Amino acid sequence: MTSPQAGSDISPLKPYDGILLLSFGGPEKPEDVMPFLRIVTAGRGIPDERLTTVAEHYQAFGGRSPINDQNRLLLAALRSELDRRELRTPVLWGNRNFTPFLVDTLREAHEAGMRRLVTILTSAYTSYSSCRQYREDLAVAVSTLADEGREIDVDKVRPYFNHPGFSRANARQVTEAVRSLKECRDDEVRLVFVTHSIPEAMDDTSGPGDGEGNAYRREHLALAAAVTEEVNATLGRTLDHELVYCSRSGPPSQPWLEPDVNDELRSLASAGVKTVVVAPIGFVSDHMEVRFDLDTEAAQTAAEVGLEMVRVPTVGTDPEFVSGLVDLVLERAAQARGASGVVSAGWPSREVSPPVCRPGCCPNLRAAKPALCGSD
Repeated sequence: MTSPQAGSDISPLKPYDGILLLSFGGPEKPEDVMPFLRIVTAGRGIPDERLTTVAEHYQAFGGRSPINDQNRLLLAALRSELDRRELRTPVLWGNRNFTPFLVDTLREAHEAGMRRLVTILTSAYTSYSSCRQYREDLAVAVSTLADEGREIDVDKVRPYFNHPGFSRANARQVTEAVRSLKECRDDEVRLVFVTHSIPEAMDDTSGPGDGEGNAYRREHLALAAAVTEEVNATLGRTLDHELVYCSRSGPPSQPWLEPDVNDELRSLASAGVKTVVVAPIGFVSDHMEVRFDLDTEAAQTAAEVGLEMVRVPTVGTDPEFVSGLVDLVLERAAQARGASGVVSAGWPSREVSPPVCRPGCCPNLRAAKPALCGSD
């Protein structure tokens, strides 16, 4: 295989000397659960009594979140894909809310001689909680290192809900799930696409700050519609679909995006649907919101109302998805160098997000805070 650097002193990943996989984080053992939940909810005044209810979800899985092991697998898959392309840039992993903490990972990167990193978020969509909050944490970590006399720059890849590596992998897996169904009429089957609910106010302000808003919901709707079209075209079906939400939290008085997946499953059963194909397109791996909210709670609801429920896998370490993440890193590196070239067109939408977030994008509605990787 010919090295991409052959005949050139410039790596296609320059100016970056490290790739950072940045994720949410989760507990590794039972005694980690409450400290983890306190970090996640810090500053919100949530008493331990309420956190104990959430802690029970983790304790039902042995007090260990699936997300860290899944990130280790994704890290290894990224390393393998980079090696396949003869790209030797190191890949690092940091979390927002538990070990390995982001600031510790950046400190280790600096000690290893790295000065500019490009970040992959384990979230494909645009909103405060799925993008800007990560950017705020990056700002805090970089500022902390600067106070220690350690200068390091961090960029990130664009939101990738419509990048072919993510969208095509989801479409393929939904298609295979439908293909596996026993013979049934199309009006008795429904595709149910699931994502994490967020407050309506957060969705209203999600996007580039141009006043349109609702980018979070619109991105999911676009992908769900495109995947449904792909399934129907491939299999000669006429299936309908829904976008639903899970993992709602916060006070009952605060409106969050609906319908809840369990409510929708009951409605579909009442309408005569017999089988639901549940596709968690809002998530990149089978972490707690998938394992508990879908595989446990939603599966129980489906059984109670007589629905056959087929759960589609998340993209996880799907080779097409992993290859797409490396393509996104290369795309961002080319932009950072000011190089011209073709940017991967989005699917289902051909719209491509800018390399940095625009002013006013996905604001923090509680308090204004600095955020990296943006023009504000």
